[in-house]
Amino acid sequence: MHFNPYGGSAAQVAAGLVNLGHAPAAELVAMMRSHGMSLRRLSAADAAAVADWGDRLRPVFAESDVDKRVDVVNELLADSACRPFISRHDGLAAHLHYASEESGAVRRLQAYTAGGLAHLLCEEPERLGTCDRPGCGTVYVDTSRNGRRRYCTTKCATRVYVAEHRDRRRAG
Repeated sequence: MHFNPYGGSAAQVAAGLVNLGHAPAAELVAMMRSHGMSLRRLSAADAAAVADWGDRLRPVFAESDVDKRVDVVNELLADSACRPFISRHDGLAAHLHYASEESGAVRRLQAYTAGGLAHLLCEEPERLGTCDRPGCGTVYVDTSRNGRRRYCTTKCATRVYVAEHRDRRRAG
């Protein structure tokens, strides 16, 4: 499943921030770069602010009611001072940003992830989720073809299926 750049990679970065929690700056940057961001470094203070932002993103994935998700994302958009700009940097063609290039890394990341989640909620709200395996709180953006993902990884799905199989065998 391919989304527009904000609904796709920005939403993936949002999920990554939620899942990484209060990780070191280098780990946060590596995750962001793996999703196409050009950010090269974060200070320790910026990493802490980004981790706090990730905590605020979790309800967007965890909430099943779309109207409540929309309320959370609208609050995130307002708090990130999200405002569209056409940007041309690093030799790239003109493309949309939700914060100016002069904004700090944290503000740009907040606007990017809030904007991405907003796009995804408007286009395919059912594509955001939290793993159904009891005890796993990992969030994800469902990029599967049919949009029916329930688990963060095949490992979690397999654990559930094996446990269900064992329960059936014991009962039968």
